[in-house]
Amino acid sequence: MDYRTESSETLRNKCAACFRQFNRLEHLVEHMRTSYHSVHEPVCGICKKHCRSFESLREHLIGPLPKQECKNVFNNRGCRFCLAILDGPNARRLHQERCQMGLNARLANLGVRESLTIDNTHTRDPQVVAIACKMVGGGSDGSLDLCGRVCIIDEYENIIFHAYVKPPIPVTSYRYETTGIRPEHLRDAIPLKQVQRKIQDFLCNGEPMWKIRPRGSRARILVGHGLDHDLDRLQVEYPAIMTRDTAKYPPLMKTSKLSNSLKYLTQAYLGYDIQIGIQDPYDDCVATMRLYMRMKSQAHKREDYPLASDPQNRNNYASWRQTELERMSPEEMLAISRSDYYCWCLDR
Repeated sequence: MDYRTESSETLRNKCAACFRQFNRLEHLVEHMRTSYHSVHEPVCGICKKHCRSFESLREHLIGPLPKQECKNVFNNRGCRFCLAILDGPNARRLHQERCQMGLNARLANLGVRESLTIDNTHTRDPQVVAIACKMVGGGSDGSLDLCGRVCIIDEYENIIFHAYVKPPIPVTSYRYETTGIRPEHLRDAIPLKQVQRKIQDFLCNGEPMWKIRPRGSRARILVGHGLDHDLDRLQVEYPAIMTRDTAKYPPLMKTSKLSNSLKYLTQAYLGYDIQIGIQDPYDDCVATMRLYMRMKSQAHKREDYPLASDPQNRNNYASWRQTELERMSPEEMLAISRSDYYCWCLDR
């Protein structure tokens, strides 16, 4: 086989998304069947390579072994927070100033607010809220997490609910160095059962649990980091289809598919530090809401059926279509590939 034929064949077996090359066409088809490449993946603004996460994209651009051409362009025109490529150094500077967020102290909002009612002077009835808890310790060694403080904010970062919570069992460690909670804060605090009922009713917003649907429901979208743990400690049940967890969202996870800490995500993607010294759950709420809003604002191509699990897409890579798939170009295979996770841009 001459060089030109070999080069053409190699190009034909190259994934149009991640650029992996395969010796045989059937291997490329199998790769597309299991990789779930889609328009919702983070994409390099220079070479258009698809990455599974923003962490992977960051490594591609400025990691220990970056693609040199992309690194050179990124160092000159790339935003180090959202990883976008701008028109030039001046455009990058202006964009990066807007992209880097700071935690502005809202002194009027801080403090305890136990009513869990909507303040219409700030915003209309919110459809997206963020929650964060601070845990004290129970049990003989203080290692059992008990919710001691909870905060809920709306998408404009206004506090809706902020209260100390009285755990159902004795507290053996207040973890003051990080929580700032003292015994007197919990002495007359709201019992956990009342907090659970307040939050449950607020999230469902009058919608019976069994009727909650992703679209057309009165129930609220709940944003947080490590939501499974927080909701478990609050004894609140809420459908997974209505939660947006920054600890489990694939584009925000490590290349090893493990969760990043909220502290790291805030520093890397928002450009400021949280969880230094005594921690306020309001800061965590703001960070998760900002991460959610940034992910939600991404401009991805709209598709009628964007998920691989949608019934209309279940036969896109069916084994009985193998011969037909092998006749497709890599670009055609990418065009019918769909995401295996719900992209938050679909909430718009």
